Amino acid sequence: MSTVPAPGSRAPAAVALPAGAPDADERGGLDIDPVVLRKIVEYVTDRTPGTLHRERRVAGLEVGDAGPRARVSAVGDSVDVRLELTCVYPTPVRTTVHTVRERITAELARLTGHHVRSVAVTVSGLRPPAGPRAPKIQ
Repeated sequence: MSTVPAPGSRAPAAVALPAGAPDADERGGLDIDPVVLRKIVEYVTDRTPGTLHRERRVAGLEVGDAGPRARVSAVGDSVDVRLELTCVYPTPVRTTVHTVRERITAELARLTGHHVRSVAVTVSGLRPPAGPRAPKIQ
């Protein structure tokens, strides 16, 4: 099966490498900053069923919400994760945390090639699922 370029576009140009040029895997390196790893961990956690954003309060007043918080330390291709999250009440916490750990491990391996050594999870709260809010009386 051949690919045909879309009307008005150009076919990609073939790049000729000199004889004896190293393979693509040998031409350079890739470093992934731990901040990127942290964002992947928080995104995956946020998308896992059974987790919620937690309420943020200042002086007893609700000022919004915040998602899961992660800290990632990486040495080479090995990663250690510390994660704080809020779970939905009354779902089983152990099941939710197990699912979060599995998804983090799989996604970091799939997206970055990093091996997760440990995932330490702190469940900082339990909240009922968000539903329609009752109107506030002022």
